[in-house]
Amino acid sequence: MTSDDLAWVPETCTLPTVDRPLRLAEFDDLFATALRSQQRLSPTALRWHLDPAAEATAQDLTDRESACCSFFTFTFTARGAVVQVDVEVPPTHVDVLDALATRAAAAPA
Repeated sequence: MTSDDLAWVPETCTLPTVDRPLRLAEFDDLFATALRSQQRLSPTALRWHLDPAAEATAQDLTDRESACCSFFTFTFTARGAVVQVDVEVPPTHVDVLDALATRAAAAPA
């Protein structure tokens, strides 16, 4: 991981700088192990379909992410064989959502 991996983290993020690579690794792991698909609903919204076995992990991770970056909204919905997670940000943080979408898209299938 390089400093470029974290260049998109907004100044408003309250997660200590030393912990940011660890959090990013948690998202990368979630994407690699549980992400089934991703849709861009709008410039400010994403939808992830996750393996239901990862719901508790995803909920914990997104709760912690919302605590340090309060502009995120994560909404979980059970949809049969997947858990749907809608991720929304205000227009001022589209760059953060873009970076997260890029990381998710780069995850091994």
